[in-house]
Amino acid sequence: MSSPHAARIAWPLFRIVVGLLFACHGLAGLFGLLGGSRGTGEPIPVGVWPNWYAALIQLTCGLLVLIGLATRPAAILASGSMAYAYFVVHQPDGLMPIENGGVTSALYAWSFLLIGIVGAGSWSLDSLISGRRTTSPAVTTEPAKQPA
Repeated sequence: MSSPHAARIAWPLFRIVVGLLFACHGLAGLFGLLGGSRGTGEPIPVGVWPNWYAALIQLTCGLLVLIGLATRPAAILASGSMAYAYFVVHQPDGLMPIENGGVTSALYAWSFLLIGIVGAGSWSLDSLISGRRTTSPAVTTEPAKQPA
C-alpha cells in the first residue's frame, strides 16, 4: 500500500475517531452517560460555567468533526476550548502535561488544530457537499499531446 493511499484512508479514520471520542465527553457531561461528568454518573447542571458550556462544545464539535460537516470551524473551536482547559485548569498545577493531568486536553487541542488546518478529507459531508474528490487523477501511459 502506497503512502498517499494509506493517508487517504488513515486521515478520515483519525478525524472520525477523534470526533467520536470528543463527543463522548460531551455526552458524559451533558447527559450523565458513559459514566457521567468526571465519573460521577451525573450530568453537569445546566449553565454551570465553564463545564456545561465545555460539554456542549465537546458534543457539538465532536459530532460535526465526526461526520465531517463544517469541520474546520468546529475543529478550531474544539482546539481552542481544549487549549483553554489546559491553560486554565491544568497548567497552574505544573508546566508539563504529565505533571498537571493535562495530557488529554493537550492532545485534543493539537489534534483538533491539525484537523482544522488539514480539513475533513474524504469520507466527509464537507467533501460530499462540495463535490470534491480526494482521489488521485488516473495515470495514463500515453504522452501528453503537444499543441501544433
